[in-house]
Amino acid sequence: MRLNFEKRSNRIMINRELLRTKVVQTLYSFHKGNAVTHIMAEKELFHNIERTYDLYFQLLQLSIEVTNYAAARIENKRNKLRPTAEDLNPNPRFVNNRFVKQLAENIQFNAYLSNQKLSWVNYPEIIKGLFEDISESDFYINYMSDSVSNYTADKDIWRKIYKKLVLESEEIDNAIEEQSIYWVDDVEVILSFVIKTIKRFEDENGPRQPLMPMFKDDEDEEFARKLLIGTLKNGQAYRDMIDKNTRNWDLDRIAFMDILIMQVALSEIIDFPTIPVNVSLNEYIEIAKKYSTDKSGTFINGVLDKIVSELKSENKLIKVKRFDDK
Repeated sequence: MRLNFEKRSNRIMINRELLRTKVVQTLYSFHKGNAVTHIMAEKELFHNIERTYDLYFQLLQLSIEVTNYAAARIENKRNKLRPTAEDLNPNPRFVNNRFVKQLAENIQFNAYLSNQKLSWVNYPEIIKGLFEDISESDFYINYMSDSVSNYTADKDIWRKIYKKLVLESEEIDNAIEEQSIYWVDDVEVILSFVIKTIKRFEDENGPRQPLMPMFKDDEDEEFARKLLIGTLKNGQAYRDMIDKNTRNWDLDRIAFMDILIMQVALSEIIDFPTIPVNVSLNEYIEIAKKYSTDKSGTFINGVLDKIVSELKSENKLIKVKRFDDK
């Protein structure tokens, strides 16, 4: 079971939490030899981010594929040699879902799918299995039996499907992993964006309903670029700071990922004066918990806290309060 889903669902795409993770992933790849220049590392970072945006559309597309599968099942039952009364008069509510119809006609959605060639065509068993799980769920049964049909209910059923079924599906996880190595760690947070997108749909917007952009604004894109380049350029200086504050440790025995996360954290703490230190510390401690050892969060917090205190005492750390800060 995945954690902190409700918290994540309040974020927007592509958020800084995700950008920090992508920078750490790219730098790990860089140091392991998959990228040989800073320019290549930057290209790899933004390719990684773009593939994450692909996942957003790929997951949205699930609703259309499952609906099409359900419609085909209805048609096949009607065409049986001896159809039952239920076969000839099925409940069409699920296949006539207005949210799915609106998404299927969405201009931005279709243009992106066409350009990126995204599809579930090679995973018919995933579509079939998801529909079977849906049809057995209590919320589906309640939805189909409700005599009142409305646009809000049509959106709500799909929010529940993504949250309660897609989120927990190991089969979908495996299929996503097969399609892209970049998607492995992104499913939970991207699903939260999908659910938020459904919530934002308005019937009157028709096919021009806006979907989430890749970046909130140019500032976020520049944040990712500056964080990556800053860590690459000043990595040795940051490593020296870490070495100085871990004198009782053999640096070669400290997990490589811990050192890397601390280098990125120091780049953010030093190079981004408007981001509060506690925000940066909390974000990288969470990354450490996810990508390194069980004790990494506590260890990294202790080392970075010492370095920050030292920088402040030497007047080498300046933070600027933003007008929108509380």
